[in-house]
Amino acid sequence: MTLDIETAASLAELDSAVCARQSYASSVFDALRTLSEDAPGVTRASFMEGEQAAHDEIKRRARELGLGVSTDAVGNLSVRMPGRRPDLPVWITGSHLDSVHHGGNFDGAAGVIAALVAMAAMIDAGFQTERDVVLMAFRAEECSTWFVGRHGGHLGSRAALGLLWPGELGTAVHISTGLSFREMVDKAGFDAARIESGPPALQADRIAGYVELHIEQGPILEHREIPVGIVTGIRGAYRIRNAKTLGAYSHSGAVPRELRQDAVFATADLVMALDREWSRRLIAKQDIVVTFGKFSTDPDVHSIVKVPGEVKFALDIRSQEQKVLDEMEAHLRNAADEIARQREVTFTLDPLDRVRPAVMDPDLVRALQQAADELEIPSLTMASGGGHDAADFAEVGVPSVMIFVRNSHGSHNPEESMELTDFMQATRLLTRLIATEAGNGMTNQEKQICRERS
Repeated sequence: MTLDIETAASLAELDSAVCARQSYASSVFDALRTLSEDAPGVTRASFMEGEQAAHDEIKRRARELGLGVSTDAVGNLSVRMPGRRPDLPVWITGSHLDSVHHGGNFDGAAGVIAALVAMAAMIDAGFQTERDVVLMAFRAEECSTWFVGRHGGHLGSRAALGLLWPGELGTAVHISTGLSFREMVDKAGFDAARIESGPPALQADRIAGYVELHIEQGPILEHREIPVGIVTGIRGAYRIRNAKTLGAYSHSGAVPRELRQDAVFATADLVMALDREWSRRLIAKQDIVVTFGKFSTDPDVHSIVKVPGEVKFALDIRSQEQKVLDEMEAHLRNAADEIARQREVTFTLDPLDRVRPAVMDPDLVRALQQAADELEIPSLTMASGGGHDAADFAEVGVPSVMIFVRNSHGSHNPEESMELTDFMQATRLLTRLIATEAGNGMTNQEKQICRERS
């Protein structure tokens, strides 16, 4: 789409304002690190002191910019920048502020700080959109670290969008306190009863779009020497958080192989069965990853002189293709049945939590590609292997997209290493998308007609 001279000049001024906010961005990152430092990294546990301190800091910074702030029933923070037409559906941008235990300072926080920088730059440049723009800092995105029991992840965004499963407020249990999700929400000063009674804080038909900036959690951008990624899709995940293999304890020297019910060998057979199927599907060019993230015998019972009678494990299967996930579940269950018969053990593989793959909005992907070209920012279109709040917005039908920032050493560890210059490149791209997509009052259909004509 060709920009008129006045619009191009306005966007150029806005881009300069973003670049001028680099030291401001650095100061916010430094403040969050100081507030949550926990050597060797940072710890911002969901619904606990570190996460709350980060929310308070972003709230304080937003108020310094003259922006209005609010929280919903689960504690998600909203910062609103008014547009010319508050009657229009809003544009939302943001991410989460919690971290894993001893994690890095950038996972999640980068998306919130980028949104704050974009808003500050709009104020600096006197740039006002047609639609309201809302920064959201979501609670408990890292809940797979902080909550056990049955839950679907991303508790903050899913609560806001009305996606929680029946009973999930009670079945998710915080590892640090032993309290349920419901109890943690209330203890933090929010309102679990209002989450249950509804309506959801976020209504899909009142959201024009969602964009989330996040560090890349893998090595692709670093390996390709490209600062920014444009995400086309987010892998779905089939997970068993508390799987179990039950055999029988017996004497390691006295019981022959054919009379054993060895839980470790049986579970190892299952691991290798899935590994073989994973390899076969990779050869067939299918997108899939398989992880047994936990694998343990009972330390109160196991012994070098005992045949192990129980193994507990966790399984995470991810793919961009729904068909692949369904076929892998079928393969898992068939393999488990056969191994259970041969080894005379029992597998407990339920509940199996299913998160569907999320496809990012093709029009927004193209808009980001065009903006990257206009801003001369090298970029790569790619899929996301990790789950993100953006997937929840896509699930309820909100046009959604993500921007990745190059980051060495992966994520969920204190060695996260995002360069501030790369972050600013990605923030320029984020700001341009918000300015052009929220900057007019056209419907998605009208935008599509404009794109086709251009």
